[in-house]
Amino acid sequence: QVQLAESGGGLVQAGGSLRLSCAASGSIFNSMGWYRQAPGKQRELVATITRGGLINYAASVKGRFTISRDNAKNTAYLQMNSLKPEDTAVYYCNARVLTGRLLDYWGQGTQVTVSS
Repeated sequence: QVQLAESGGGLVQAGGSLRLSCAASGSIFNSMGWYRQAPGKQRELVATITRGGLINYAASVKGRFTISRDNAKNTAYLQMNSLKPEDTAVYYCNARVLTGRLLDYWGQGTQVTVSS
């Protein structure tokens, strides 16, 4: 049974930092990462990282956010610096399995609020 446990969201002032964690269990995950969804908007990619360390960032967060991963712990981290009010959203952890077919698993979401 796959489980994703997120932590680290909260309220921060613009320019501040937060760190999100996502601990996954129940499978070997080819990639892990975060997506976010702001009110009235579609869910969008923030950052992903593969087991081999290949990383992809959304243009809007590149240079401010850093994703990392501990394969031994099946845990991914998102360090968010220089936060902006437009980063306010619910952040969802994603873990992807590729075994002949693609399976996506999602965390419950954690709120990140950046005040101006």
